[in-house]
Amino acid sequence: MKSYLFALDLPELTEILTSWGEPGYRAAQIWQGLYQNLWDSPEAFTTLSKGLRGRLAEAFEFSHLQPVADRTSSDGETRKILFHLPDGQPIETVRMRYQKRRTLCISTQSGCAMGCLFCATGQMGFRRDLSSGEIVEQVIYFARRLKDQGERVTNIVIMGMGEPLHNYAAAMQAIRRLNHPEGMNLGARRFTLSTVGLPPRIRQLAREDMQINLAISLHAADDELREKIIPINRKYPIAEIMGAVREYARASKRRVTFEWALINQINDTPEQAAKLADLLGGMLAHVNLIPLNPTRGYARKASTRERAERFQEILQKRGVPCTIRLRRGIDIQAGCGQLASEQNGM
Repeated sequence: MKSYLFALDLPELTEILTSWGEPGYRAAQIWQGLYQNLWDSPEAFTTLSKGLRGRLAEAFEFSHLQPVADRTSSDGETRKILFHLPDGQPIETVRMRYQKRRTLCISTQSGCAMGCLFCATGQMGFRRDLSSGEIVEQVIYFARRLKDQGERVTNIVIMGMGEPLHNYAAAMQAIRRLNHPEGMNLGARRFTLSTVGLPPRIRQLAREDMQINLAISLHAADDELREKIIPINRKYPIAEIMGAVREYARASKRRVTFEWALINQINDTPEQAAKLADLLGGMLAHVNLIPLNPTRGYARKASTRERAERFQEILQKRGVPCTIRLRRGIDIQAGCGQLASEQNGM
């Protein structure tokens, strides 16, 4: 069987090349071709001999991603692609264009085991973890297309399908590969990892030597409400999550973001805003309020603009920085798992 090239780190690739009798620097040339030149086939590696290119073709698979649906929003600012993996499982990747940034939202799993009621991916259930290479290749795929337009990837949000801390090893391997100075060389602070909150893994992340940004998908400020919409809260209540988050903030010296999907008359009340302000008191934090993305499996609606602004006002008066985010790509099912669910008739 062929090896998947994007699943290898540089030392592993070097070991393979030297076992073929090639000098070690050939691996660095291939690495540069993959991550800097963004070449997509053995034939593109013209810095290598014809014989070595042939051996690469025989030994390696250059892709696991097959695009099956490709949608661009009416304003052209958001593009979403649904991929199938070699075993037919679906994943999604989104490119968002901002004034100065080109941000990718990438997946770490097909489906998700967390079961958040309002999330289309959670409604799919868990399919499987992605390999580190399948996470990395989503970035490479869009990097190639941005390069054709004279642009480049500036930021990566690990917030697509799946819970990244539930696939911790592969997610971290992917980040390190994309951060590698001889590869894409994306700075650690250009990565944001979003999680519903798995305290053991957050503490493990605090011990890593990388200053990536952490985002917590909180969505409720007390256990009674959060357990109703985020089942994992029964295992990891808010106090335990916040203890781990504060440990991460101290270790990384990074501001932590809290994501809050505003659900009309559920978690957008003044009482929830006040409880959230209490929860974040004295912490370097920022709250992103995002009106709920509609899904077929959850009947509730997004908060009105008035309720969102009232929620924001309460937080800001208590000294908690807060932004109401625009929903991006609603017309193309850009929310996590929405396009995959639509394609599967869910």
